[in-house]
Amino acid sequence: MKTFRVGILGATGTVGQRLISLLADHPLFRLTMLAASERSAGKLYRNAVGDRWRLSSDILESVSALPVFSATDLEAHVGQVDLVFSALDLAKDETQQLEETYAARGIGVVSCNSAHRWTADVPMIIPEVNPHHLRLIEIQRRRRRWDRGFIVVKPNCSIQSYVPALAPLMEFEPTQLIVTTMQAISGAGTSLEEAPEILDNVIPLPGEESKSEQEPLKILGRIVGEEVAPAAIKISAHCHRVPAEDGHYAVVSVKFRNRPSPEDILNRWQTWLPEPQRLQLPSAPRPPLQYLEEDQRPQTRIDRNWQRGMGISVGRLRECPVLDYRFSALSHNTIRGAAGGAVLTAELIATKDYL
Repeated sequence: MKTFRVGILGATGTVGQRLISLLADHPLFRLTMLAASERSAGKLYRNAVGDRWRLSSDILESVSALPVFSATDLEAHVGQVDLVFSALDLAKDETQQLEETYAARGIGVVSCNSAHRWTADVPMIIPEVNPHHLRLIEIQRRRRRWDRGFIVVKPNCSIQSYVPALAPLMEFEPTQLIVTTMQAISGAGTSLEEAPEILDNVIPLPGEESKSEQEPLKILGRIVGEEVAPAAIKISAHCHRVPAEDGHYAVVSVKFRNRPSPEDILNRWQTWLPEPQRLQLPSAPRPPLQYLEEDQRPQTRIDRNWQRGMGISVGRLRECPVLDYRFSALSHNTIRGAAGGAVLTAELIATKDYL
């Protein structure tokens, strides 16, 4: 089996650490390069991350002694990696420029950043939902005169519990959604111990709401010409930070143009077999979605790690007195919603011969 050399930009951060753990002994990817900010450059990884290692498992011995490069030192990376995962914490314009520079030098970029989510020729991918949008890579390369490089982004972690639950139901043409998300503290790159302001508290996240309302429309849209035409769905979102360590929870009410029965919905959820699962990609959860019959499920602490944190847990399907139906959905925000989703996206890209 062919393997590809990969690097991580932002290797010392929370998402970078999770990427390191997921890439250990990966059958397709070999981690050969770690990069971060200038203050970490030149250090061994264990010294660069110091006491900021957040995972419960120890730093892998094979990684702890790797040198950390500056993410802006492209001459150290060209010819050394086939693909990089971008998890840097930079200003939007800096991120855009850096990712484009990597792609122009023939390196694939799978980005966990938001900078290119609304760039017209950059696909925003949930692998089970819109794998066909990877065709934008061909358009991107032609427009920008890139040979082997590309940029693909993953969406905001707040939408990755309920959009996969909608995907099997698109034949019934959802038209309206009201979504309330309850987002874990790790989504802010910190922990319960380090964020006393979240204890005994719920904090509104107004900056998240436009992402939850707009990003699903690009993901569920269709390619028209050389861009994605957004799906014709109206979404109203309310987003909150809650005192949970990991796991983003969504409660959803939905209206359909062609109203299905409850049995139709359950059948679509239970039989859904999207492309990553058909291809048996290494990180693809099988099955991708579980429906929990118990009235008090899903629960964040109990269900967030299902399928190694890559699966979506859905429950509490019932009729809605305002729209048609309502349900709850849960995903692990730093695995499915960030690093794990990026790795699965890269597996799909590799399988489709874009690397």
